[in-house]
Amino acid sequence: MTQHPPKERIEQLRHLINDYRYHYHVLDESTMSEAAADSLKHELSQLEEQYPELVTPDSPTQRVAGVALDKFEKVTHIYPMLSLNDVFDRSEVQAWVTRIDKLLPGRTHEFFCDIKMDGLACALIYRDGVFVRAVTRGNGQIGEDVTVNVRTIPSVPMNLRTVKGYEAFLTGRTEVRGEIVIFKKDFDALNAAQKAAGKPLYANPRNLAAGTIRQLDPEQVASRPLTFRAYNLIREDAADVPTNSYAYETLRALGVAANQQASVFTSVDDIMTFVDEWADKRQQLPFNTDGLVVKVNDRQLFEELGIVGKAPRAAVAYKYPAEEATTVVKDIVISIGRTGAATPVAVFDPVHVAGTTVQHASLHNADEIARLDIRIGDTVVIFKAGDIIPQVQNVITDLRPSDSKPFYFEEALQHQYPELTFERPEGEAVYRVQGSSSDLILKRSIEYYASRGALDIDTLGEKNVNALVDAGLVKDLADIYTVTVDDLMKIDRFANISAKKLVAAIGEKKTPALEKFILGLGIRHVGTQTAIDLATAFESVDALAVATIDQLEAIDGIGTVVAESIVAWFSDPDNEALLKKFVSVGVTPHYQRKTGKLIGKAFVITGTLETMSRDQAAERIRNLGGTFQSSIAKDTDYLVAGSNVGASKLTKAKQYGTAVISEADLEELLG
Repeated sequence: MTQHPPKERIEQLRHLINDYRYHYHVLDESTMSEAAADSLKHELSQLEEQYPELVTPDSPTQRVAGVALDKFEKVTHIYPMLSLNDVFDRSEVQAWVTRIDKLLPGRTHEFFCDIKMDGLACALIYRDGVFVRAVTRGNGQIGEDVTVNVRTIPSVPMNLRTVKGYEAFLTGRTEVRGEIVIFKKDFDALNAAQKAAGKPLYANPRNLAAGTIRQLDPEQVASRPLTFRAYNLIREDAADVPTNSYAYETLRALGVAANQQASVFTSVDDIMTFVDEWADKRQQLPFNTDGLVVKVNDRQLFEELGIVGKAPRAAVAYKYPAEEATTVVKDIVISIGRTGAATPVAVFDPVHVAGTTVQHASLHNADEIARLDIRIGDTVVIFKAGDIIPQVQNVITDLRPSDSKPFYFEEALQHQYPELTFERPEGEAVYRVQGSSSDLILKRSIEYYASRGALDIDTLGEKNVNALVDAGLVKDLADIYTVTVDDLMKIDRFANISAKKLVAAIGEKKTPALEKFILGLGIRHVGTQTAIDLATAFESVDALAVATIDQLEAIDGIGTVVAESIVAWFSDPDNEALLKKFVSVGVTPHYQRKTGKLIGKAFVITGTLETMSRDQAAERIRNLGGTFQSSIAKDTDYLVAGSNVGASKLTKAKQYGTAVISEADLEELLG
C-alpha cells in the first residue's frame, strides 16, 4: 500500500476541505456529506498534531486558536464604512434618481440592487490573498479588531481562491465587506436548545450575532452558527473593481459568499418590481432583512457623486413597512410605574415581527383599551411602530371567543392591586395610585432615585432595593442613608464585603448635584432637562420648595401642567417631611453653575446617532452648559440629524431658522 508523505497528504486534505467549504457556502451545494467532511477534518487535525511543524495559520484546523482576549484593539478604517440614507416608497426612489440625473446630466445609469442583511457589518482584510484581519464597522471611522473571533466562521476563507482572470486580487491589499449573520433556522435551533435547558431565549438573530462577535473567548464564538455574506470589495486601485456587479462576480470567484438575489436594473420601474418581489418573498430568505440596498452600479460614477454628511449620494436603503402578525391575547396586566401611573400591557403568545420575537405590548391607558375593545382571548394584529415598538393595531372580532367579556379597567386594578387605591385625575387618561405609601411605589421610587440618570448609586439595583424594603429597613427615600453594615448582614443576600460596598456607595452620594437630586425625587413631568432648568433657576431645594406657579412658568419649557405638578409635590405634607429627613441624615445637594462653550445653546437630536446614544449626547451637551430639548422650539439653535431622519423635524427647523448639523458637526462642537 502506497503511503502518502505527511506534507503532501496535509496539503491534499486542506485543498479538499477548502473546496468543500467553497461549494457549501458560496455555491450552496454539497460535494460530500457533512459526516465525510468531518472525517477529513479529523484526519487533518491528527496529522497536524503529529507533525506540528507543518501547521500553517490558514489551515482549516486553525480557525479557533489562542487564549481569550481581555479587550479588542481599536482600528481606523482606511476607507470609512458609511451609512445609507433611507427611502420608503417609489416617490422617494424617484426623487433620489432625479437628484443623480441633475448631478450627472446626460449620463445613463445602471442600478445594482441587493437584499439588505440584518447582521453585524464587518470588514475582512486580505494581504496577497491571505486573511490577516477583521474589523467591525464601529462608528464608521473606527472599529474593533475581531480577527480571532472571525477566524472561527466557516464561511470566511483563510485564503482567496486562485482563479484565472482574477489573479490581481491575490496581490496587495484586498478588503471584503459584508454582514455577519445567524440564519433563521440556526437561531430557532439555538432557542430550542435554550428552552430545553430551561435557559432564557435569545431576542433576535442580529443581536445574538453582534454579541457573539464581541465575546472575548474565541471558543465561545466558535460554538455559535455564524455566517458571513459579502456585499462589497475594495482595492487600493479602484480600477480593479469597475462596477458593483463585477465586485459580486469577483467575490464568488475568490471563494467569498455573496447574495445570489442581487441584480442590475436601468429604471425606477425595474427597481420597484424588484422591491415588490422581495416584499413578498423575503420571508423565504435564510436571514432576516428589513429592506434592500440600491446603488449606482458604475463605481467611478459612484465616487463622482460624493458624500453628504455620513452617507454616499449614490446609494440608498429601501426600507419595507413595519411587518404585521397576528397572535392571541393571553392576559392584560397592569404595570405601576415610579410615579404611580397604571399602564395596561397586553401579554400574548410569542410572535415574530420585524425580526424579533414579541410577547407583550403597551395598551397605554383605559381609553385605548375601550377604543380597541380589546379583550383577553382576542386575536389581534401586532405591528412595530418604526420597526421598534410593538403595538396592537386592531382586534379581529370575527375570531373572538363566544364567551368573551369586556375588560373593565377599574375592576382589573382592584383585582391586581387590592392593597392600593387608584384615582383618575380630571382631564387625564391615566389612573394613578393614591398617595405613595405602598411598598411597590416605594421600591420604584428608590430604584429611580438610585438609577444612572439620577444619583447613580452603585449596586443599589432592583434586587437590593427589594431586599431593603422587604426587610423593613427602608420606609422612604431618605432611609437608604441610615442603613448600616450590621443591618445588611442580617439579610441573607448580603455578606460583609457586599454590605460594606453598598453602604459606601450610598454614602458617596450624600452631596449630589442639585439637578440629579431634583430628578431623583420623581416629581411627575420633571425629566432630566426640566430638573437642570429648575436647578439653574433656583439653585437650592429650599428656594424651589417655595416657588410659585408664576415663577415656575417663567422658566422656558415649563408650562402650567408641569408647574402645578411641582407645586403640588412640594405642598404635600409627606414630601415636606421627606425633605426634612434628607437634611437630618446629612444629604446636602449642591448647585454648581454650568460653564462651558455651549452655554446658551439649545440642541435637538433626530434620527439615530452612530457614535453615541441619545442619552450620552444629551449628557455631553449639558456638561458643556448646553440645553438638550426633546422637540424643536423657536429657541432651538441646532438640530442634529442622524440616520433615519424624520421629515417633520427638518421642516420645523427650516421654519424656525434652526441650524441643521450632522453628527460629525456635533462631535466637533463637543470637542
